[in-house]
Amino acid sequence: MDTIIGIDLGTSTTEAAVYRSGKPVLMLNFDGKEVTPSVVGLDDSGNVVVGEKAEAQLLLAPERTVREVKRLIGTDEMVAMGKRQYSPVEISAMILSYVRNYAGKYLDADITRAVISVPAYFDELQRQETMEAGRAAGFLVDRIINEPTAAALSYGLEHMEEESHVLVYDLGGGTFDVTVLEMFEGVLEVKASSGDNKLGGKDFDERLIQYLTEQFREKHGIDLSEDLYAMARVRDEALRCKIALSTQESYTVQLPVLTVKNDVPYAMDEVVTRAKFEELIQDLVERTHKPIDVVLSDSGIQAEELDKILLVGGSTRVPLVRRDIEAYFGKKPEKSVDPDYAVAQGAAVQAAIISGLIDESSEIVMTDVNPYTLGVRSIHGFDQDYMSVIIPRNKTIPTTKKQRFYTSGDGQTEAVIEVYQGESSSVRYNHHIGEFTLKGIPGRAAGEESIDVSFSYNQNGMLHVTGIVVSTGEEASIEINMLDTKEARVDVSGWKSSELAGEYRSAVRRAEKWVKDHEEDKRAEELLYYLKKAILEEDEEQAEEFEGKLQVYTHER
Repeated sequence: MDTIIGIDLGTSTTEAAVYRSGKPVLMLNFDGKEVTPSVVGLDDSGNVVVGEKAEAQLLLAPERTVREVKRLIGTDEMVAMGKRQYSPVEISAMILSYVRNYAGKYLDADITRAVISVPAYFDELQRQETMEAGRAAGFLVDRIINEPTAAALSYGLEHMEEESHVLVYDLGGGTFDVTVLEMFEGVLEVKASSGDNKLGGKDFDERLIQYLTEQFREKHGIDLSEDLYAMARVRDEALRCKIALSTQESYTVQLPVLTVKNDVPYAMDEVVTRAKFEELIQDLVERTHKPIDVVLSDSGIQAEELDKILLVGGSTRVPLVRRDIEAYFGKKPEKSVDPDYAVAQGAAVQAAIISGLIDESSEIVMTDVNPYTLGVRSIHGFDQDYMSVIIPRNKTIPTTKKQRFYTSGDGQTEAVIEVYQGESSSVRYNHHIGEFTLKGIPGRAAGEESIDVSFSYNQNGMLHVTGIVVSTGEEASIEINMLDTKEARVDVSGWKSSELAGEYRSAVRRAEKWVKDHEEDKRAEELLYYLKKAILEEDEEQAEEFEGKLQVYTHER
């Protein structure tokens, strides 16, 4: 069987491991290092460079170097590198391609399969785009694994006889995750996950950068924010400062000739104490408390019932983070796993399970949970956009759940079953992941016909949704690959060149204005896209359908 590797695609750094001789082993990159900076750049000749080479040119060529792109996965935001704009997927694919190449050299084989880790609280779009980046790099992505689950696998492999409740606290460069697991008799059962996708070491850096630039402005009356090269130097030095303050009480930031004003050079010379740094980031560290409370509540496990707290992610090296955890739980966190390597190692363990190198039935069994609520759009009182929950968040998978609904109109003969993911009670604020039409409903009075909707969600990320007319047995269904539901979207900006453009111009303009005024409404944005696509493809039937759907949708709101 082809070798499957495990990859921790991180905000700040990326690592890859392979299972060998009964344990996960970190692979060395082309620089002979286990850790690769998640930085991509274009060199002087326009060639793509990744890792240390890209990081080395950050100060000299910030305009053609990109870092921390993981934060942008799942968004439409583009990043500039040289004269081109790149999507987060394209940049991530460059990093993964580099990993694939060095793994191939390390193992002396063409590596085409991988397990890639993501934050537990990544939503479906973020997971899909991670899969897309993997495919673009030439990988068959066998599994997307949650980072805390991977870390727990890394720990559990050598502690299979334990019976304990474990909390994994994962604070990386760009994201925070917390997961509660139960270990017993070789089983790792995820009880609940929560997190914050906008909290990590990068935010600690930003606080330091803001502080340093404010001090510089107060002393010299110069705003550095518009100076790309000066800010690159400040950012680099802020990272050094943060790392140094984990082991020493103060650090002197010295940047000679940082900028020039009226032919006069100005330097930055600032002493930053650990106490000052902790003051700057105190509220960020405290933001971890809410996800912890959520995960304990969802898991049904009390803080005092936790046997171990595992720290994962480089940002857990910050002394304030460790003190805060100990104070919050009244228990010292463990040092049983390497915070930098545990996720990649756990992804390699998952890869070994998939490839059969580890016998899941006799050696280790892992269960996981769905991190977000799954449900359907329904009518609830006067609310036409109510999110009826079928599978609540943090439900152990695989699972099957069913709920009964009733017709809402007299003579109704079909029902559109729209599937959503998210935590809002209104589907407008959730992620639409699929829909299908159930036909053949007897046309009786409203409420007299019932429909059973069932969701079956398995560990391979497949969600099977079925609708059945109870009185007749008429059935329709859809299967959604929760790891691959993103439709490859085409550029519809040229819709005005279509022969149908004139007929639908007013409808598009009205919809565009409505979407602009309701930016949070992703469903309207989606319908507008499909209308433009139908116009572009000169599919009058589809254009008419989506024009009608948009009119109804926006009118009801």
